[in-house]
Amino acid sequence: MRVESWKLQDGRWLKDRLFTIVCFISTMVGVLLLFLLLWDVFTRGLPWLSWDFLTSFPSRFPERAGIKSALFGSIWLILLTAAFAVPIGVGAAIYLEEYAPKNRLTKIIEINISNLAGVPSIVYGILGLTLFVRTLLLGRSLLAGALTMALLILPIIIISSQEALRAVPKSIREASYALGATRWQTIRHQVLPAARPWILTGNILALSRALGETAPLIMVGALSFVAFVPRTPLDPFTALPIQIFSWVGRPQEEFASLAAAGIIVLMAFLLTMNATAIILRNRYQRRLEW
Repeated sequence: MRVESWKLQDGRWLKDRLFTIVCFISTMVGVLLLFLLLWDVFTRGLPWLSWDFLTSFPSRFPERAGIKSALFGSIWLILLTAAFAVPIGVGAAIYLEEYAPKNRLTKIIEINISNLAGVPSIVYGILGLTLFVRTLLLGRSLLAGALTMALLILPIIIISSQEALRAVPKSIREASYALGATRWQTIRHQVLPAARPWILTGNILALSRALGETAPLIMVGALSFVAFVPRTPLDPFTALPIQIFSWVGRPQEEFASLAAAGIIVLMAFLLTMNATAIILRNRYQRRLEW
């Protein structure tokens, strides 16, 4: 019996070690490939990165080309997307978590929202093309792109906000009800402040995904060459992913370097948004601890 037990334990230890080694190798392969990609992007893009690159419009001549219209288009797009998706997403999460009855219909709705979060982005692009561009006659405008992106990230915002609300202890709600507060007063003054750090984090990460998407914008008709800055939500537009995609498809080697410089700007944009999410989360967590 002792020999069999020793063999069983030795076999489990060997499997555990092998699994650990496989996981470590897989992680290092992913890190190495990421490092090689970043090395290639930075070695190509840094020489082209300058203030003129940020303040110039796209051009057929590489030495004159810039990302001004794409940069402002991305800023416009993210602001409009946030204006549509955040209030609707957080409101839907509050209703589903705090007000909706816990029955089969609510369960079906939540399952469908979870499934929508995994739908490929190109499907949302087709939906945006059919609904916003052609049916509502918004054309190739910022508004059509922002509404399409809002549909894309809405399930993610709802799910992350629901998880944030669900993480608030029930004792906080019960204590508020015991003091005579209504349900809305409890949600507004107790539940939402406690869940705010995670709600903000989920919203900003969802917007970061929208910032890097290309396929839905191609479907709704974002332009690849724009020599002006959008001034209203109904203006045509381009975005950083679209501009990078356009440059990569050109045969000249200089445009590939310009695309690498655009990738650096896009990564800086994304890292700034992610850092903002972390800073806001830590800030509100410290306030709650006080």
